[in-house]
Order: sequence, then structure tokens, then C-alpha cells
Amino acid sequence: MFIRDFGMDTITLAGPLSAKLRAIQAAGFSQVMLSARDLVGHPDGWEAAVAEVKSSGLRVTGFQVLRDFEGLSGHLHDYKVDVAKGMLQMCAALDCRVLLVCSSTSQHASQDTDALARDLRKLAMLALPYRIRVAYEGLSWGRTINEYTTAWDVVQRADAPNLGIGIDSYHIFATNTALDALADIDAEKIFLVQLSDFMWNEVRTPEERITTARTFRVFPGEGVHSEQLAALVTALDRMGYRGDYSFEVFNDDYQQLPLPLVCDRARRAAIWLAEDILARSLPLPTLKKGMSIR
Repeated sequence: MFIRDFGMDTITLAGPLSAKLRAIQAAGFSQVMLSARDLVGHPDGWEAAVAEVKSSGLRVTGFQVLRDFEGLSGHLHDYKVDVAKGMLQMCAALDCRVLLVCSSTSQHASQDTDALARDLRKLAMLALPYRIRVAYEGLSWGRTINEYTTAWDVVQRADAPNLGIGIDSYHIFATNTALDALADIDAEKIFLVQLSDFMWNEVRTPEERITTARTFRVFPGEGVHSEQLAALVTALDRMGYRGDYSFEVFNDDYQQLPLPLVCDRARRAAIWLAEDILARSLPLPTLKKGMSIR
């Protein structure tokens, strides 16, 4: 079962980092998405957390999340640059090659897209010596950038080789953003795809959108947007995306379940996507002369 392109996020699971890593690996996954809190919250320090991750044998899909970075000025900008430098150092220590950055929600941030692009380019240049790529994701409640289409516009304006976008299915479904615009994106500039579903057809208010995102996402195939998820993954595959998929599932109920049960749900989602969806999107092999399909 080809689930190697799929990974879990530690945010889905309860318990210490070591237990999460063991459960993810036992479920058959080979990669994990980590949060800065996984490292700095370790009782023996962040270096000990790095050592645990490396000894687990799991590859780190990405490191998250730098928030409210772009569009600030003066002392606020300097403060966020210092935070970014610290996160880049931890990311590099993990041998991780992707730092996730979410679009700003700050009322103190400029809404000038050229200013946003300038700051993102600066961040990308800070990441370059570490050989880290910056994946910029449009939060569905972002102040200025709240869809993948506008995130792509800012990334193009920044024009940095190691700056691309992160695609998150939840935010696409929450804003009802059409998938047609994916065709305008260079597949090689998509640095990360995060997948999840949720249990209702729409989120009617910004407050409901945030609450659902942070407490009640579910794995692909468990919610009511399975058809849209299948269409998204198929579209990405056909446009040439060959990067990682991470299950970005924030769910308060899963935090109260044993780790193997939650990881088994994730495994079923990975098998559904890998075998039923992606395998179905592959072209048929070329038939030898004289053969036919019956």
C-alpha cells in the first residue's frame, strides 16, 4: 500500500512527543509534520526533542508555524524577524526542508501586497543558507491573503527561488474557492499540501470557520467533502505535483482517544487517497500491439 507520500501531524494526537512518533510509525507512516511546540515543550529541552525525532526514523514533512510575519514595520517587524530566525534554526536542526508560514491576521499589518511580498522575500533569503523552502499558506481568515489564489499572487511578486505556497484543503473548502485556478500555479512552487475534511457543508461565519479549523477537522474520507478532496488531490496529481501530503487534522475528540485508534483512522484515509483516488488518476499503461481491453 503506497502511503509513503502521506504523513500525520503531531497536532492530531495527545501525549508526549515520543509516544506520538511511535504511534505514527507503527501505523505505517514514514513522515511527520512537526510544530515548534513539539520541540520547545519537551521536558528535556528542544535539542532532546530533535534527537527523539531523528532516532524515530521518520522524515519531517515540514515545520510549523510562523504567524503574522509579513506586513509589519518598525519594532514589530524586527521582533518577527527574530522569531523567524529562531524557527529556522530549529527547522534546520531537524533536517527539515520546509517552513510553513500562514498569512497574517494582524490588524497592524499593511494590506499592500507589494509590502507583503517584500517581507516574504526577506524571509526566503533568511532561509536560503539553511537550504529551507518557505511555504506560504493563505488562512481563510487572513486579513489580506485568505485564499490560495491571492497567496500565489504574493509569492509571484516576491519572486524568490525557495518561496512557494502551501495548499490546505480546509481553507479552500471554507472559502468555497474554485479549483480551476490551480492550473495557473507552477506545480514545482507548491511546497506542501495539507489535507483534512469537516462535518458540515459550510462554515457560515468567520468565528465558526476558526472554531472548526482549530477543533473539529476530520481525516479525508470521514467528512462531507470527500468528493471535493478527491477532485483536489486528482487535480494536483495531474498538474504534476509530486510532493508530500500531510493530514492537518485538529480535532478535540481525537485528543481523547488512544493513539493507535487515531493513527488507524489516518492510515485508512491514506489508503483511500493512495489506492482509490490517486491510483485511479494514473493513465493506463500503453498496450502492446494486438492487445485489447475487454
